[in-house]
Amino acid sequence: MRLVAVQEQDFDAGALLARLSGAGTGGLASFIGIVRQAPDGGLKALCLEYYPGMTEKALERLADEAEARWALTGCIIIHRVGRLEPGQNIVFTAAASAHRGNALAATAYLIDQLKTRAPFWKAEEMQDGTTSWVDAREADDATAAAWNTPASPENLP
Repeated sequence: MRLVAVQEQDFDAGALLARLSGAGTGGLASFIGIVRQAPDGGLKALCLEYYPGMTEKALERLADEAEARWALTGCIIIHRVGRLEPGQNIVFTAAASAHRGNALAATAYLIDQLKTRAPFWKAEEMQDGTTSWVDAREADDATAAAWNTPASPENLP
């Protein structure tokens, strides 16, 4: 089972996980990203834009890669777009496999890669009325790149 979607509406994580459980599945892993409030409380909303068609293809490639690296029985990637306020769901990734290790590694891989390779543009709308685009973070690039080294998480004991 595979589901890849870019959507404005919220998702039901429980219902999505239920879709992944089935014959041959012994472990499910998931990650839910939530719009976080800045420590100073200044964030009013996060506005996400995307390029229809291109973004979905990028997410499909990530799912293809996860399925090629790990023996999965299912994979889900959902990313929301539009105006999201702190506390709202923004992203859901999940993987199912016969064994927990594959599900856990694939889920971590999906979110790590999504952060750097999926074409989304984010703007922060602040309480004071200002808006600014969110820059890519070097830490996200480093985390994503670590999956391509001999000591990547899938190769650790």
